[in-house]
Order: sequence, then C-alpha cells, then structure tokens
Amino acid sequence: MLGVPPSRVQQMVRDGQLLSFRREGEVVVPADFFVDGEVVKGLSGTIILLRDGGYTDPDILRWLFSDDDTLPSTPLASLRAGRHREVKRRAQLMAF
Repeated sequence: MLGVPPSRVQQMVRDGQLLSFRREGEVVVPADFFVDGEVVKGLSGTIILLRDGGYTDPDILRWLFSDDDTLPSTPLASLRAGRHREVKRRAQLMAF
C-alpha cells in the first residue's frame, strides 16, 4: 500500500510510526492506517504519545478502533478525517 519494501514497513513499526499485530500467524499492519499511499496524518504522533504514556501496542490498537464518545467516531476515523489535533488532545489526557 505504501509502495516500499517490507523491510521499510518493519522499520516503521520498530520506530513507532506504525503498529502491527499477528493474524493467523502473519504480522500485519491495518489497511486503515493508510490513505492514498501515505500513513494517516497524525497517526505516528498519536502512537508515540500513547507509548510514552505507558500504553502497550495492543491497548493503542484497541483504542484507535473503539468508539469514543468525545469524538464523532473512532480515534482512527477522526484521524483519517483530518481531526488529528482533537485525537492527540484525547490521547494526551489518557496518557497523563
């Protein structure tokens, strides 16, 4: 989806720019993390913010895809809609 080698995607996961998980033995990155061949704006910063706040990768994934009453939809859908500042504010409140 990004048009880069798998090793580059693996490096992005290690650097905290993306999250991955295992599904049926395969390591995968959610397709919703990408728009038009790019990583969703604000996603990397949100991941780093929550990791710094002590959240684990499974917790971050769960939060990104769960409905949030303080947002019009899920945090990830809000990021995809360009509301990354709102999402980061919610993440800051959770992390600290």
